[in-house]
Amino acid sequence: MEFRPCIDIHNGSVKQIVGGSLKDKADYATENFVSQQDAAFYARLYKDSGIKGGHIILLNPSTSEFYEKTKAQAISALGTYRNGLQVGGGMTPDNAQEFIDAGAQAVIVTSYVFKDGKINYDNLKKIYNAVGREHLVLDLSCRKKDGKYYIVTDRWQKFTDEIVNEKMLDNLLEYCTEFLIHAVDVEGKANGIEDELVSILGNWGKIPITYAGGVSSFDDLIKIRELGKNKLNVTIGSALDIFGGSMDYNKVIEFCEGESK
Repeated sequence: MEFRPCIDIHNGSVKQIVGGSLKDKADYATENFVSQQDAAFYARLYKDSGIKGGHIILLNPSTSEFYEKTKAQAISALGTYRNGLQVGGGMTPDNAQEFIDAGAQAVIVTSYVFKDGKINYDNLKKIYNAVGREHLVLDLSCRKKDGKYYIVTDRWQKFTDEIVNEKMLDNLLEYCTEFLIHAVDVEGKANGIEDELVSILGNWGKIPITYAGGVSSFDDLIKIRELGKNKLNVTIGSALDIFGGSMDYNKVIEFCEGESK
């Protein structure tokens, strides 16, 4: 288990939000924490800690009046920790290379690939050809409906018809180097993880998967290790002390490093 840190940027500020609350209209989100530090501060912190593979998420669409401020924060963070962070939020073949040139280890893609409720393999192949498998992370963030986990797009606002299961992971495996999966219903609530989703992901484990959503304690980390069969990496947001929570950042790193040995 590796700890994969995050930098979520909304309206030009580093924030922790309740994932399911995000709305394009009026650039609204329910906020748990708004940092007084910029994105480069967190990138420098992660670099100094020697943690790679964390993700920057731009939470404003390109049509937002705040997009350029949010993008500038992301570019600054990527330059601070070159080849140490991934970046997602509106990634397409047209703009992905700009972020890689700015220092991104990989781009994270959801909405461009999952179009009109299903996987658009033409778009998947275009982004794959644009950046290469080694620079592509697929975001399979999902919400539970009718007992199954459906991928959601457009900053987690739209349900698709695609279900996160082993068959889907197998179908997408050849196109990407990792999967990032937010359990959106518990994202930002620091009130416990999605046990069933963690179990599904841990049973697969063919390439790295980062799970995010609901981690509130070290007991949750133990549960992810056990249910995920020590195959999953983990992101912690609102519960982390650097984002106003109670979990000690350095102790989380020590815990995850210890479990990885």
